[in-house]
Amino acid sequence: MRDLRGRVAFITGGSRGIGLGIARACAEAGVKIAIADLDEASLTAAAAELSELTDVQAHRLDVSDREAYASVAKHVQEGLGEVSLLFNNAGVADSVSPSGISHDVYAWMRGINVDGVHHGLEQFLPGMVARRDGHILSTASEAGIIPEGGGYLYSLSKYAVVGLSESLRVELGPLGIGVTVLIPGPCATTIVENTRHHRPETAPKHSERTSQILTMAHEWLTTQGRSPDDVGALAVEAIRENRPYVFTRDEGGAALTARTQAMLEAMRHDHDHLEARASEREAVSR
Repeated sequence: MRDLRGRVAFITGGSRGIGLGIARACAEAGVKIAIADLDEASLTAAAAELSELTDVQAHRLDVSDREAYASVAKHVQEGLGEVSLLFNNAGVADSVSPSGISHDVYAWMRGINVDGVHHGLEQFLPGMVARRDGHILSTASEAGIIPEGGGYLYSLSKYAVVGLSESLRVELGPLGIGVTVLIPGPCATTIVENTRHHRPETAPKHSERTSQILTMAHEWLTTQGRSPDDVGALAVEAIRENRPYVFTRDEGGAALTARTQAMLEAMRHDHDHLEARASEREAVSR
């Protein structure tokens, strides 16, 4: 999809962080944009900025709300045209100790990080399939390919996004639809504070240690993380080239190699073990 000019993009989490970086890159490429987010102030500011470059709609949306998503999608397509670029970017990053396992936190994170992605597919993928044209980019995380510890629910949700994207790429490629998964490392976003602000009231309170870690993580991300604008430009470039993966650093290579090697060794070992047992049974039956 080399030429993006005149296309329509729908970007969740589009008024801040990586989402806004993607929106800026799309606007510079001549794409009409609809951004969706929960924060009305940032939506207003982002829409004002982007409208200087392209046609823009801004919608307050909780992506976990399927009916609200459908209503917003209808409004976007009536006002801007058929969406052919879907950016499933909205997400939260929380931490709950396995000893304090909580269904409320699980359901909340799943609703945004996983269900929110599927709700976007429900609204825009049928049109892409009918036209045999489009591209889907979903934001996962390094935690979706490498277990990092300290955030099993976040890893669960991001592994789901990676797996969904890889599967869809196989199924949609023959239909002319590209699929990319963005796997960012640390980026200069306010995701930690945004998550704290929207965390369910029924969620277990963070321990003092976890609160300190989250505060340090927020400070580190906002001062040392990769620029969201750089990540957004990289994401748009990946769509043009129909790349399956987008990474923002190469520091996880050793861990990913070790994980893959462990899986290959287990595959060989268990295959040989099962073949040996089958041979033993065959010998006895004779």
